[in-house]
Order: sequence, then structure tokens, then C-alpha cells
Amino acid sequence: MITSTGENAAVASEYQKTTQTKDKSVLGKDDFMTLLLVELQNQDPTEPTDTATILTQTSQLSSLESAENTNKSLANLSTSLSSSQEFSTISAIGKTADLGSNTISHNEGDKATFELYFPTDIAEGTVNISDSNGNTISTMEIPKNDAGVYQFTWDGKDSGGNLAESGVLNITANYTNSEKQNLSTKLGIYPIESIKFDNGKSLAKVGSSYVPVESISEIY
Repeated sequence: MITSTGENAAVASEYQKTTQTKDKSVLGKDDFMTLLLVELQNQDPTEPTDTATILTQTSQLSSLESAENTNKSLANLSTSLSSSQEFSTISAIGKTADLGSNTISHNEGDKATFELYFPTDIAEGTVNISDSNGNTISTMEIPKNDAGVYQFTWDGKDSGGNLAESGVLNITANYTNSEKQNLSTKLGIYPIESIKFDNGKSLAKVGSSYVPVESISEIY
């Protein structure tokens, strides 16, 4: 990379080094040890510091060092727990996540696109779109297909061809598989395909989206 002055960036950086200064507003155990030694070196020979005072100062130094070691241990423990939690999250890959809701927010005149997961093959079936009271607004036929996650687009109209009113709608599906079993599924249930870590957050891929792991209500 060439800088605006025509110098190589790697070379130019040698002339841009900054000197880091230690924050003297906070004293560490080494600072206290230095102060104690200076105090002993400059004490009045005729009135030396008494033993009790020296022992008190030494005890304070020991307490400070112990506190620093404790903080380091807690920091290491926190890092270890974080790694353990990440490993536990990775183990969720291949399991099923329930996001805890099968609803969408609909605005009159808008279309809606959503995804449903079918754990078995589909011989035939119907997607049901209903209001908050359980009344069916519209239905969509499900084509014969293999197991998997499939995307559906609803035109925003009710069964009579009229624009559906704005509101919160429930998305469910009833279907049969090749073995003639009657099954059902709903919006918000998907297999966990992968885990991604981004800026300290764990994200799970469900369907075509990544969601925070903490937003998942159940994993099974």
C-alpha cells in the first residue's frame, strides 16, 4: 500500500511510533513496594519507623498482591467459561430450534414471505394463515417435496380475494408424508445448520437467517 506522500506504509510507520505513558493515578503492588523502601531509606535514624507500622504496610502490600492475583484468576475463569459456552453452543448444530413464535406482522396491501420447516417428505398439505382469534384468513397448497426448509410467498389476500386487514397472523401447516401420516409444523421451528460468533455474540443459522442464540426459546 502506498501512502499519500509516496512512502511505503510499513516504512512510514517507523516514524509514527507513539510512546505509551503509564497511568500514575493508579498504584500497583510494585509502586507500594517502592514507596516502602524509600520510606525505610529516608527515615529519621533517631526515630525509626516502628515494627508495627512496617508490618501493617507489608500486610497491605500482601493484600494488594492477593487482590491482583484474584482478579487475574477471575479473568481467566471468565475466559474459560466463555470458551465452554461457545463449545456448548456449537453442540446445538443439527438440533431443532423453536423461536417461540409462529406469527408475522401484516400490513394491509403487503405481501408476506416466510419459511417453514418440514422434517419429513411432503405428499400433500396446506399452509394455514389465521388471525389472532384462530379464524382462517387464507390457505396455500403445499406441493409434493422432500423434507427441508421451504419459502412461501402469500399475496396478502384472504380466501375471498380481498386484501387482508393489518394485524398479527399465525402461520401453521398440516400435511401428510409418503407413509400417509398426518403431520403438522409451524413458523419459527427450524433445524440449526451452523453457529457463527460475531463480536462476542453467538448466532445460529435457522432457515436462511442468523438469529441470536438467546432469542431461541427451546433447542431439542
